[in-house]
Amino acid sequence: MQLRKWLSAVLAASLVGKGRVSALDLDIEDEASIKNAASTVARKMMSEYHGNEPGQVPGLIPDSWWEGGVMFMTLIQYWYWTGDTTYNDITREGMLHQQGQNDFFPNNYSHFLGNDDQMFWGLAAMTAAELNFPEEEGQPSWVSLAQGVFNTQIPRWDETACGGGMRWQIWPFEGGYTMKNAISNGGLFQLAARLGRYTDNETYASWAEKLWDWSITTPLLKSDDWTIADSTTMEHDCKDHGDQQWTYNYGAYIGGAAYMYNVTNGGQKWKAGIDGLLATTWKTFFAKEAMSEIWCEQTMTCDRNEDMFKGFLSSWLTSTAIIAPYTASEIVPRIQRSALGAAQQCLNGQSCGRRWHQEEWDGSATMQSDMSALSVFSSAMAVFKTDAKPLTLATGATSKSNPEAGRKEDALPFKPRPVTTGDRVGAVIATVLFVALWMAGLIWLIDPNECIRSCFAAESGANV
Repeated sequence: MQLRKWLSAVLAASLVGKGRVSALDLDIEDEASIKNAASTVARKMMSEYHGNEPGQVPGLIPDSWWEGGVMFMTLIQYWYWTGDTTYNDITREGMLHQQGQNDFFPNNYSHFLGNDDQMFWGLAAMTAAELNFPEEEGQPSWVSLAQGVFNTQIPRWDETACGGGMRWQIWPFEGGYTMKNAISNGGLFQLAARLGRYTDNETYASWAEKLWDWSITTPLLKSDDWTIADSTTMEHDCKDHGDQQWTYNYGAYIGGAAYMYNVTNGGQKWKAGIDGLLATTWKTFFAKEAMSEIWCEQTMTCDRNEDMFKGFLSSWLTSTAIIAPYTASEIVPRIQRSALGAAQQCLNGQSCGRRWHQEEWDGSATMQSDMSALSVFSSAMAVFKTDAKPLTLATGATSKSNPEAGRKEDALPFKPRPVTTGDRVGAVIATVLFVALWMAGLIWLIDPNECIRSCFAAESGANV
């Protein structure tokens, strides 16, 4: 209580004389104040979502299919921590519309999805199952949808290089097909750990351990200094590394390790992983007290995806504090300070900025930053709900398991293989043909007569 009062006083003092009357007023020791801040940001975030409107596609955020899963996961957590049911119907509608064949791999988008894209929807469904988010009669259960994602991803485990691991991309024609990245592997690790805890099925826990152990053989999870590389390439046998430091990569592995710690009743292997990764997380992302996405915030170059990453770390740190409670004393104050910082960046009537460590609004405003702010506000509610915990089938969860969900013989119509020269040439030809036909269409709009002359030439050139 004293810590919360001190933090509130610090925030109030920092705003004196700065003309910030339009910033969100957040009292970190007042449950109603946090709920009000969360409600304000949720309302602004959902004003940018149109999937529930006539003629629109439920669950779809244009140009970034995976963000829909993130938004709904954030809303499920918001409902759980605050009790506000305002967006429950929209959440159910969007989640179920994008379910595909019980696997969150819908045909309309499947040809350009990566493993991480699908995985995030699986984690959203897993969150719904653990928190007893209301289900819809006649539709698949939330946990079965998470199992469907697991069952379609595991056959993609790739041993053609690096001794295993999940590729970033699913299809050979996608850039990144020969990369193995932290979020695809760390996210599936967390999903498997959570399914193992929820169902008490050893298959999931074994896969979680396999994903963790494989990651440690690569730069994706370096146990000597507990740092996480964002990616590595198959061409270099997963010895090289892209060293961008992103909050959500750490959150994925910390969260999964916390679930495994819980499953194993305090297993030392998992405690060592939690402690090591938390130490790096504090040093890297909390150097300025409030959480910071250091790789892009300092230069204000974060893209829409990167603006969401802190929300993942916020929620996964919070679940870690709950199921590995010895970590709470370190985690909770940092979540509270970050919530206070986020409030400084959320001006009434507009989307939130991204620099939670900066007193004055940083000038940015995105729907994705709203997601992160909403996540940290919801997480700050944990101190008022002391009986909160992710449920299991043995402790009151109502979402029914279906271990066969998503299984099908044609889950992956090819065996993973390295990209060949032919693949690269084919991709170039396809690109040239697309550009030629696009230009032809543009010319037709400008001058149909000119298109009669030039369109034929463009098609002839593309087919050479």
